Amino acid sequence: MKKTASFALMHFTIAFGIVWIMTGDVLLGGAIALIEPLANTIGYYFHEKLWQRNNIRREGALSG
Repeated sequence: MKKTASFALMHFTIAFGIVWIMTGDVLLGGAIALIEPLANTIGYYFHEKLWQRNNIRREGALSG
């Protein structure tokens, strides 16, 4: 969970910076930076779970 939280913080910072630079609007940057990384962080969490499950299946198939 620490890895996911760290990823979320990094993503928030990048998203805010990009939108702020592109629009010059701090509020819009903040709004997008909250919504977009949140969605990506949730997606990332489930992506990691799927990869873990895939690795367990692969290891089980190899051990036979």
